[in-house]
Amino acid sequence: MKAHELRAMTREEVARKIDDLYQEWFNLRFRVATRQLTDTSRSRQVRRDIARAKTILRELERKVEG
Repeated sequence: MKAHELRAMTREEVARKIDDLYQEWFNLRFRVATRQLTDTSRSRQVRRDIARAKTILRELERKVEG
């Protein structure tokens, strides 16, 4: 997910997206543990998407505060 896509969302939508990404990451880790995952790079990509989304969420929160 690109940063400009996240910036176009509301705070609630970004928070919901973060929850969805955490759920996806959990499922990927479970599939790695059971050796069912073939695309192991997806886990890294999801982790980075979570970090990106949390950064955008914090920016949006600071914009409201300031």
